[in-house]
Amino acid sequence: MTTITASELRSLPGGSFVVGTDEPWIAGDGEGPARQVDVAPFRIASHAVSVAAFARFVDASGYVTDAERLGWSFVFAGEVDRRATVCGTAAGTPWWIGIEEANWRRPNATYDALESAADHPVVHVSWNDASAYCSWSGLRLPAEAEWEYAAAGGKPGLVYPWGDDLTPAGEHQCNVWQGSFPNEDTGADGFRGRAPVDAFAPNAFGLFNVIGNVWEWCSDAFRVSPTHRSLCCAPSSKALARVQKGGSYLCHGSYCARYRIQARIGNAPDSSTGNVGFRVAGDVQS
Repeated sequence: MTTITASELRSLPGGSFVVGTDEPWIAGDGEGPARQVDVAPFRIASHAVSVAAFARFVDASGYVTDAERLGWSFVFAGEVDRRATVCGTAAGTPWWIGIEEANWRRPNATYDALESAADHPVVHVSWNDASAYCSWSGLRLPAEAEWEYAAAGGKPGLVYPWGDDLTPAGEHQCNVWQGSFPNEDTGADGFRGRAPVDAFAPNAFGLFNVIGNVWEWCSDAFRVSPTHRSLCCAPSSKALARVQKGGSYLCHGSYCARYRIQARIGNAPDSSTGNVGFRVAGDVQS
């Protein structure tokens, strides 16, 4: 069973492609080196899984997310409702607040996303949750190399899906933080907070919001190596981490310039925050 229609899945031809970069902005994330890979033909969703689509999965399967089982998740400080119950902050990043009852349906533990933001990407979903959705739908998460190929529209070396300038001719192409992080988001790109899954123009492959809006889980384990990020074991603290790509609406050049195709981070497979979602992929049907 699937909630992704044929029109929402793009069939990509694959081919030889350069992933990574020899000019990393954040070397410690394992953005490099650049290397040639062969990407087999595959399919990928044109946009991230929406709140409405995830709700259909939950209604049909009875699935309970990691955040719901744990009873809390991380919410950005600027989105915390004064009625919410705080259960801690993230070490080193005080703008991430642990909020009781924050989950995919109530992203800040109060408002109902299904009622007010059904067309926004589902968030507060862990890698485990995303994988469960994929198993139910008969699809899968994209591999990191597939994700980079798809985000770049098959054109290696691009910084962003549309080129090397974040705002060509002064035009905003994605939903990232505008202003002074973490205190003021001016919303100059049209949004304060998350945007609908099909906001902004699609890339050359017809994919929306591969950069900004929400981070997207990939299938790969997160590994960092000074010589080859995909062939070396991760540090022990990251041994179970999984790759996230694309950056989010909270990314800003002063702190997290990870709204680039080659940018990446890793997080534990049971972790969830208000700026992480996913899109699905699949093999080419015979």
